[in-house]
Amino acid sequence: MRFGVGNGWRGLAAAVLLTGMAAGCGESGDDPGSAGGKASATAEVAARGESIGAAGSACELPVTFDMAEFWEAEAVDAAHRKIDTGDAAADAIGDALVDLLRQGPVTMVCEIDAKPAGKLGFLRVWTGEPGDADPRTVLEGFVGAEETASGEKYRAFTSGSFSGTEVRYTTTSALLEETKKERALAVSTPDGPVVIHLGGMDTEEHEAMLPAFELAKSTLKATS
Repeated sequence: MRFGVGNGWRGLAAAVLLTGMAAGCGESGDDPGSAGGKASATAEVAARGESIGAAGSACELPVTFDMAEFWEAEAVDAAHRKIDTGDAAADAIGDALVDLLRQGPVTMVCEIDAKPAGKLGFLRVWTGEPGDADPRTVLEGFVGAEETASGEKYRAFTSGSFSGTEVRYTTTSALLEETKKERALAVSTPDGPVVIHLGGMDTEEHEAMLPAFELAKSTLKATS
């Protein structure tokens, strides 16, 4: 499993493991830059590479979408199931690492690396347990679990059969000591919510990778 430079706790995970236009309608926390949840301008979409999510792909998910050309996906070890080994010290370390894979109501299950395309960052996929929570509630929980998140702007979006929620926000990196942009979206599936998050080493890298995020959003489908 690979980890890149991300939010503060993700950077900690890297060291230990070694190996986020416009929404809403004036409601606080909503992006006033669009109406009815539709973007005011066509977003740039990356060239398509492989599809991810279906059985037999690098990450089997409740959704499928296209990755940007040259990006590479890897499933995150399903070690979010805590195991009692009988060694208290080892179990404590294992539990701490497992907790780093969780953010709010979802757990990281797939990491799509931009380095083969010459960029520094990841598109990460998180899933949660089936339930009644709507995409915005899930996304609010996800962002709220990031201690340094601020300036959240939510909007509704549609892609194929999905109606979901997208958010733009900023975080402050403890490693880089600077504020950077983040983007994420959430949709609901019968198998539970799915969150797709784009970070980046810094805002410049984040903005360079946004076409990959837009590609994933525009090609979202339920897994057959």
